[in-house]
Amino acid sequence: MTRGEEAALHAFVEGRRPALFRSAYLLCGNRDEAEDLVQTTLVKVVLGARRHGRLESLEAYARKTLVNTFISARRRFWRREHAYGEVPDVPGRSVDSDTGLVVRAALAELAPKQRAVLVLRYWEDLSVAATAQVLGMRESTVKSHTARGLAALRAAVREEYV
Repeated sequence: MTRGEEAALHAFVEGRRPALFRSAYLLCGNRDEAEDLVQTTLVKVVLGARRHGRLESLEAYARKTLVNTFISARRRFWRREHAYGEVPDVPGRSVDSDTGLVVRAALAELAPKQRAVLVLRYWEDLSVAATAQVLGMRESTVKSHTARGLAALRAAVREEYV
């Protein structure tokens, strides 16, 4: 890579980090996990750009890498295990009724692909076709994940405020 390409790559990483973090936070629901996801994504993007020379759309590549890394991490067995010091007798109920917290909690309950579709469609403001391309799925699958995910979010918000 030339010095100019390296500088452009560095500027891209610095400029896109905050936007990638916001998307990662919505996907993960956890600040530390989102930081790790963004860091892993940016390492993959930089290595990919250096390996392949110039990528046509670095932003699309970064977005796709972020989502794929998130989904891949959710498939791992060790990610499904959660250690607790003491198991509560009954689950605690959130006393905060802020809509943003309710929506993020409901978003965290969705399957990783549904969550990825909703984040790309409504946070990143991608079209159905663009979301399908990023996730490597059919447009009809994106539409069904969107419908099911929105229904689950509406039900969770309705349940919280009833």
